[in-house]
Amino acid sequence: MIPRVSSSLCQKCLQASARFGPQGARRYTSPANQLTGDESKTDQENTSKPDNDGNSQESEPGAMTRRLQEATEEALFSGGSAGRRAVQDAGFSDDLKEKLLNKIADANFRQEFSSAFAEKDLTSAAGEGTRHIATSEPWTGEESTADAVLRMLDDAKKPLKPELRGKFQPPVVDPRVKRTPAVPPRLRAVNARDRASLYAGLGLKEDKGLSDKEREEMRKEFRARFEPVARVMPSTPSGLAALANDHIENAIARGQFKNIARGKGVEIDLTRSNPFVDTTEYLMNRIIQRQDIVPPWIEKQQELSKAADSFRSRLRADWKRHASRMIASKGGSLEEQMARADQYAVAERLHNPRQSTEKSVSTTEQESGESSEPDIVPLSRPFRDPDWERAEHAYLKLSIEQLNGIARSYNLMAPELAKKPYYNLQRELDACFADVAPLIAKEIKDRATRPRVTSNLTSKPSPFKGDIMGNLVGKDAVKIYERRAEPYGFKEWWKDVWKKE
Repeated sequence: MIPRVSSSLCQKCLQASARFGPQGARRYTSPANQLTGDESKTDQENTSKPDNDGNSQESEPGAMTRRLQEATEEALFSGGSAGRRAVQDAGFSDDLKEKLLNKIADANFRQEFSSAFAEKDLTSAAGEGTRHIATSEPWTGEESTADAVLRMLDDAKKPLKPELRGKFQPPVVDPRVKRTPAVPPRLRAVNARDRASLYAGLGLKEDKGLSDKEREEMRKEFRARFEPVARVMPSTPSGLAALANDHIENAIARGQFKNIARGKGVEIDLTRSNPFVDTTEYLMNRIIQRQDIVPPWIEKQQELSKAADSFRSRLRADWKRHASRMIASKGGSLEEQMARADQYAVAERLHNPRQSTEKSVSTTEQESGESSEPDIVPLSRPFRDPDWERAEHAYLKLSIEQLNGIARSYNLMAPELAKKPYYNLQRELDACFADVAPLIAKEIKDRATRPRVTSNLTSKPSPFKGDIMGNLVGKDAVKIYERRAEPYGFKEWWKDVWKKE
């Protein structure tokens, strides 16, 4: 009896089919589906693809091949003739040898002209400093001759201070085409005649004052000087010393040491050989020093300094007198007035410090900041009087304009390094307040303790006595007042005579 085939599905097969997505369930008893013609072609193409990829991968060099090529190039670069001989003995192909030699030649060429390649790769927006750095040679551990010579030339003279250096004035370039003016024939003839007479006056053709022997020695010297072969020079220190002594003796024999100053050493002017000092300015200063000439801008500078000192001293004196009076007018004892002035001075020092003491005040605050933090006392504002500033504004403004006028005329005559800045009213007032604030307490004390000046007003009885004067005046009680500021004249006398009693 033939057993019956069960048509039920295996449980494991169902789980596997559910895991990998919906697929057509196939019974164990059913045969596998045959592939169609299109599917078989696709499978053949897929199987043929790995072979093509393998051929393409085989055409590219592998890691070992590349490593061998790098080793060969390194041997050719660093091995020299021995490395090339080893490459030839190894049996490399001619194409590979030519390729490697071309790489070597290209690398040597790029190394030799690296600065040119670096400059070629730079953009047009690169600055001059960038181009200089890119085209410079890399540091090899030794300083080149050109750099050493340039460094010695820079170190030979001490450069000027930044505040003494003049500003670079770029030359004015005229883009217009200029034609050479035509010279008249008569001027050309005159110039040619002057040049001919100058050439004849040099005395090159006829050697005056020379004997035949000296003339022959001079010819030999000139002939040896223009020979194509270099002259023989000693290479030892003793030979150089002998050559120098020979030249010195020849110069002494020719009398070139007769006019040398003797006795006290000659004063050497280091400014004359300083390349950072303008030659024209140096010569002008030298002429001025030798002839005791004062240039006009020096006189203008003295006038400006005198006017500025006078303005500042008067401004400080007026403000000190006014501030001491205003602080003292608030009342209190002398100690209270002085303490009030000291508080104003401290506030002035904090709000408007002087330029010389600004750094020291900030340092003191930093040092005493931690200790004085718990005992903070509110400081008052600096002492100012807007009414006084408003009343004195016209005078101060006019004085500043006069100072600026003198400074402007001075700057037009003075050189670039000696020019002075202009004056500002607010800056002068701030400097005045900062300078006068510490002196107000002492001024208050001096005003309170100094002896009082008696009045200049004195009275005298009338010296005129008699019947005529008695009849005119009526009484002998007329007094004549004499003052030092305003003298007593006929006008005052007439008023005293006819005044109503």
